[in-house]
Amino acid sequence: MAGNSFGKLFKLTTFGESHGTAIGGIIDGCPAGIKLDFDAIKNDMNRRKPGQSKIVTQRKEPDSVDFFSGIFEGITTGTPIGFVINNTNQKSKDYSHIKDVYRPSHADYTYDKKYGVRDYRGGGRSSARETACRVVAGAIAKQMLNHIKINAYTSAVGAIQLETSYEDLDFNLIESNPVRCPDSAAAKAMIERIAEVKKKGDTIGGVVTCVIQNVPPGLGEPVFDKLHAELGKAMLSINAVKGFEYGSGFKGAQMLGSDHNDRFNKDGSTQTNLSGGVQGGISNGMDIYFNVAFKPVATTLQKQETINASGEVVEMQGKGRHDPCVVPRAVPIVEAMAALVMADFTLLRRQETKDW
Repeated sequence: MAGNSFGKLFKLTTFGESHGTAIGGIIDGCPAGIKLDFDAIKNDMNRRKPGQSKIVTQRKEPDSVDFFSGIFEGITTGTPIGFVINNTNQKSKDYSHIKDVYRPSHADYTYDKKYGVRDYRGGGRSSARETACRVVAGAIAKQMLNHIKINAYTSAVGAIQLETSYEDLDFNLIESNPVRCPDSAAAKAMIERIAEVKKKGDTIGGVVTCVIQNVPPGLGEPVFDKLHAELGKAMLSINAVKGFEYGSGFKGAQMLGSDHNDRFNKDGSTQTNLSGGVQGGISNGMDIYFNVAFKPVATTLQKQETINASGEVVEMQGKGRHDPCVVPRAVPIVEAMAALVMADFTLLRRQETKDW
């Protein structure tokens, strides 16, 4: 199986399955001399871990990280950072009923057709449990990028949308509620909607908005390694993501060029930022902001018609512990993937300018 690594200079390779002994990763290319804040890493892991509130899966995992290499006395050495996260609360029997059944909108069918074998316990390698490894690497990348600030938050759950611009929000309020929306009224409505859907045994999707600030001009490469293209790839690699838009996004397609152009100030900043902080695939120093759309979780507790490995039409029903809405736990994952992209381009820029 290829495709287990992300990044060029700051590279993460992950391993493990949802119901295996452990998941883990290797971070290669992290510069030496970074004094790590392990509490910050733990905090990001706690934001992603299951069982943190009533509106997420009740699987109980401490998600403690054990580091095996690349760190000496709390400081990165420049060598590969190896780590594992033990799986401690699997209930594999919850999946025995789908051993030979393909769940709708899951990776069951495609994995079986590609590899001829699949780990049906929680989806195996296709499980979102793998994203815990990304959060570890992203938390370290953030500390390498201490001047760049990355904040993500829930901006929509189903049809409930936060209309306030990120510029008018207080990011300190993101963690004030379990849905991670920095607006109390919208958060209350989102939580109630998730609880309503969960009671019916169904699921619902939503949107995570991410803002990257204090980005210097010059990050990104033409033609195929554009900054926004790599951010898009990073986000679309996250489980359940169905859409990515940055800057004006799809609304920009409805505008005239005379209205959409970001006019310059004398210092090189722009009067508007419909470009989303990226022009020609390269950062221009303005805020980078984008939206990531997540589909409803595919596993529902309602009965569904599907097929089995023999091609027979059968009826199945989801069992076990699943998120009614993945969006609240996806917030730190979006931040982590954004941090990996920014770390990669920062190292590339340093290499280009020989600013080490």
